[in-house]
Amino acid sequence: MLQFDEKADRVVPPTGFTARLTVFSSFAMAFLAVFALALSLAAGRVAERWGDELAQSSTLRISAPAGEGVTQTEAALRVLRTTPGIVDARALTIDEQRALLTPWFGADIPIEDLPLPQLIDITETDEGYDAAGLRLRLAAEAPAAVLDDHARWRRPLIEAASRLRILGWASILLIATASAAMVTLAANAALAANAQVIAVLRLVGAKDTYIARAFVRRFALRSLTGAAFGTLVGIVALVLIPSRGDSAGFLTDLSIQGWGWVWVILIPPLSGLVAFIATRFAARRVLEELA
Repeated sequence: MLQFDEKADRVVPPTGFTARLTVFSSFAMAFLAVFALALSLAAGRVAERWGDELAQSSTLRISAPAGEGVTQTEAALRVLRTTPGIVDARALTIDEQRALLTPWFGADIPIEDLPLPQLIDITETDEGYDAAGLRLRLAAEAPAAVLDDHARWRRPLIEAASRLRILGWASILLIATASAAMVTLAANAALAANAQVIAVLRLVGAKDTYIARAFVRRFALRSLTGAAFGTLVGIVALVLIPSRGDSAGFLTDLSIQGWGWVWVILIPPLSGLVAFIATRFAARRVLEELA
């Protein structure tokens, strides 16, 4: 599709304004496309990681009256350790609960003087356990125990990840549309600026397809070149963003991994294809108007 007649490109004088506009717009759009793609992929990775972690763990909270906390904690642990689908159940220590509260209340919080509930961390198998049945057993053995299977946390994460993916791909589609619009405007300007040249070419027998081929080739190659540089600069910018590793959120873990690189590599040729289609449409319309 992108095989053009180089001689056809030489018959039309180049216009500096449209050349710079096409290259710059392709550069900018490719740069933004890299970040939109990275944001979509990173948000999906983080949400999937958080969802997997929450899906394999639960929390039991025991808010018992004074003097009954230890007894009900031991009863709850016995129930948990004999429940199919639970790998381990462990009561958090005072220091571990203090570490959980430190980000909110500071390191000097007198946790021993606070009526805090006893937390039990539950590790599940991949298949999980019967939450409804476990709640019935806990109600009989440890009435003060409240089970949190993290379902209410997983659902918003999955919904947020889906919406962020949709937002990322919608942004890429919007970028492609804006790029096509800019190339169309530049092609229209170039065709209008060369109206006299087009008239002369027609007088000597040149067909409209031959004339259009010159503009299509020129704008497709300019868009391809600008998009290639924009993609390269976008990748360098992503590499320079500091990452905090697996614990990072999607705003600090903007990176391309795995099959995501295939989409990045496709940005320049897709940009050239968009320019090819847009210029071909613009050339056909303008040549019909000049006929």
